[in-house]
Amino acid sequence: MRLRTGLAAPLGALSLALTASVALGQSAADRAVEAAKAYSGETLTITWEAGLQALDPLNYSGPRWEELTGVKIQVIEIPINELFTKTVAEHRAGTGAYDMLNVVPAWMPDLVNAGVLEPLDDFVDKYGYRDELQDIAPTYRDNQMTYGGKIYGLPDDGDVFLLYYRTDLFANASNKSAFQAAYGYELAPPKDWQQFYEISEFFTNKYQPSLYGSALIHAPGLVHYLYMQRFRTAGGKLFDPDSMKAQINGDVGVAVLEDMVRQLDNMPKGAAGWGPIEVLNAWLAGELAMQIWWPPPGRWSAGYGVEEEALSWLPKSTIAGKVGYAMPPDGQPELAAGFALSVAANSKNKELAYLFAQWLNSKDVSIKRVTLPYALRDPFRTSHFNSDEYKSLWPAAKDYLAALQAGAETGLLDLSIIDTFSYEESLTRAVISALAGGNAKGALDDAAEEWDELTEEIGVDDQREVYGIWASKPGAYPN
Repeated sequence: MRLRTGLAAPLGALSLALTASVALGQSAADRAVEAAKAYSGETLTITWEAGLQALDPLNYSGPRWEELTGVKIQVIEIPINELFTKTVAEHRAGTGAYDMLNVVPAWMPDLVNAGVLEPLDDFVDKYGYRDELQDIAPTYRDNQMTYGGKIYGLPDDGDVFLLYYRTDLFANASNKSAFQAAYGYELAPPKDWQQFYEISEFFTNKYQPSLYGSALIHAPGLVHYLYMQRFRTAGGKLFDPDSMKAQINGDVGVAVLEDMVRQLDNMPKGAAGWGPIEVLNAWLAGELAMQIWWPPPGRWSAGYGVEEEALSWLPKSTIAGKVGYAMPPDGQPELAAGFALSVAANSKNKELAYLFAQWLNSKDVSIKRVTLPYALRDPFRTSHFNSDEYKSLWPAAKDYLAALQAGAETGLLDLSIIDTFSYEESLTRAVISALAGGNAKGALDDAAEEWDELTEEIGVDDQREVYGIWASKPGAYPN
């Protein structure tokens, strides 16, 4: 911890003042601000995902924090696919260049074991934050905050996959009648992947080339989330818990990957390689009946906040007022990344970094951050889901929040073991190979062999222990 030169108030007096402020009912955000004023003139360096995510600290929270405390925020933007490696590399270099870190929760075992993250429990208690942590939705709080019984991050982003569907197309009387006659059940959001295929097929056959039934995110670095969701809801287990041999190439895994390839039948040409932007563009243009994405299309489809200069790249929505929200097929969505706020173990400003994280994450400030139209931070607190302010942002916002809350309650945790990133990269190569026309079984056999080699390199016993901790959590596998 480093205070400004010439600071008069000793730490003991500061602690007493904080204790008194807690007793007086001061909010967690206010406590963080009052304590941080002692560091006025300092600069905190924080990492953030490059792009829209970084507009939060650049345009809103950073300037507001400096206005309140006199502490400047320097934002280091890092692409998501480099965020883990650059965080680890900086720690190993020992420069102390980073103070507060944005961490994907699935990386926590690796980062803790490498000594990258500072335990936060003492700060949480000192600044009276434990009670307010209870407002974070249980899925995020119970699974994305601790490792080895200690707090290493404050869950700060309610990422979860949602199914978006065109309510005007699904409610159309002619479509409903024709679909019932063709498939024998009511046209409604699909309950499983066979229904997803049939509904996509129906709309594609009726409306192409102006509209296709669906499109999904198949880009490297992201497509594994879709496979992991589908594999587990189909009954697959990633490892044999005794031998730790990979199970992704068994009958369940092969069937899932083959069906991912089959779903391309009803998607636009080239969709096997589409990333989130291609899917989003087609969706907003009204060219898809269904798609699966993170929460932001809920507000962008409705036209909320799109007049912001930062969203000038976003195509105008042609489907405002025509969008419904539901769980993806099989009912348990992947939580798919998300972020937690952590403190770098090498930071020279650990306490100040924590104070900024508490302020950002607090009930008072986080509701403002998750309603920013451009910053991609998604609701993660129970108070967010119940917010009258949020529910008033567009006509269907209450339904959107209800879907997000349902996703948070049933969501599947991302795999979080030793060297998770390498396992995901291997799986991604297999999925992309099959989507490009390769043999699904052969691709998964190759990936399973790579997984087994990774496990041997890491140590079977060590990986078994970490995997067992993850697999025992609610949400690692379907209930």
